[in-house]
Amino acid sequence: MNLINALRLNKQNKNLVISIVGAGGKTTALFQLARQIQSQVKGRKSQVVVTTTTHLAPWQIKFADYHIVPKNIDDLKNMPADGIILITGDGNDKKVNAPNSETLIWLRAYCQEKNIPLLIEADGSRQRPIKSPAEHEPPIPEFSDFVIYVLGLSCIGKQLNNENVHRPEIFSQLTKLELNQNITPESIIKTLTHPQGGLKNIPSHSKRIVLLNQADTPELKSIGGDMAKKLLNHFDSVVVGSLQQDDFQTFEKTAGVILAAGDATRFGSPKQLLDWKGKPFVRHIAETALHADLQPVLVITGNHHAEIESCLQDLPVEVIHNPQYKNGQSESIKLGIKNLPDNIGANIFLLADQPQIPVEVIQALKEKHTQTLSPIIAPLILEERRANPVLFDKVTFDDLLQLTGDVGGRAIFDKHKVDYLPWHDDILIFDVDTKEDYARLKGLDV
Repeated sequence: MNLINALRLNKQNKNLVISIVGAGGKTTALFQLARQIQSQVKGRKSQVVVTTTTHLAPWQIKFADYHIVPKNIDDLKNMPADGIILITGDGNDKKVNAPNSETLIWLRAYCQEKNIPLLIEADGSRQRPIKSPAEHEPPIPEFSDFVIYVLGLSCIGKQLNNENVHRPEIFSQLTKLELNQNITPESIIKTLTHPQGGLKNIPSHSKRIVLLNQADTPELKSIGGDMAKKLLNHFDSVVVGSLQQDDFQTFEKTAGVILAAGDATRFGSPKQLLDWKGKPFVRHIAETALHADLQPVLVITGNHHAEIESCLQDLPVEVIHNPQYKNGQSESIKLGIKNLPDNIGANIFLLADQPQIPVEVIQALKEKHTQTLSPIIAPLILEERRANPVLFDKVTFDDLLQLTGDVGGRAIFDKHKVDYLPWHDDILIFDVDTKEDYARLKGLDV
């Protein structure tokens, strides 16, 4: 994925205020994103306004199509109709200053009116891959919709000193890593999640994103992915990759909704509570979801709510009763989606009559999603049969909320692009509908 797609800054997000802070590629990210935003608009002129709340180096000006140093607001009223327009204060051969606060407020209003983005470089790092903020930093505008914290993974394994870190003494204070010791992924996570580090001055309403840049090798990509999983408790998403290669993965929380509200009228008893290998079906599925690091895990129940809740009470899952369960599976799907937190990137639906689903297929669905952010990802068995479980990106949630009757998520397959995950094991297409199916499941070597 390129940068704009990895950040989910699609065509619907037109007039956002995006502040970029940190180190290790801030300016590159700023102008690369500006170019990609502009390229989305085809067939008509388009503007992207860029500014700063700190200092820029004179060489950074060349990345813009136009550079305006306004003496007053009137100088901004006839800006070029297209291109990347950089607005700054005055400067010299060493630095370019930020515009004054009046200009910044005017630019925000202008971009809101014109329905165009405002991109702000809100930090300085002296071209180091990583930094820690001084007392007065970073100057992030309160009206920022997105704050992107950039960090260069090339610092891993290098010494904590002035050559590799901007303000290494503060980094040491925040992480307890001694000066001249090697920088580790763990120390980076500590500074990113510290209130006086990566979280400093981010407005409470802003979406928080970490961009782990300079992941130019498979090893650094793997390290970045492991770091992302720990950072998601503090940030809405973590983007890992290389600005130079313009290739990224996006890590977000993926939820799991277990659909366990069925009446099992054909089977004759609640399938959710059938025993398999010493545990009820629904407990097997909940444990699989947790082992796959789905979070949160919601269990939607119907007629047998108390029994299901009882067999899950020691697990970190949320059990939700669906009073409308007789109206069909769509009611459970909608209830699950409505109860997901706002920072969820995708959801995987799990069925209560498939306790044999392996954790590996859930992890594979998540991995494919980090690489593509596809709206829907489903396993494909032997290149011809769709199987469960299915991952739904958050862009599909509004359509899932419109479902009615006894239908599942497949009812919206015609509304979104569906990507398939080739899978070798046809165990994914087996479910328990009859006593004979149950006997077969108990005899399976899984």
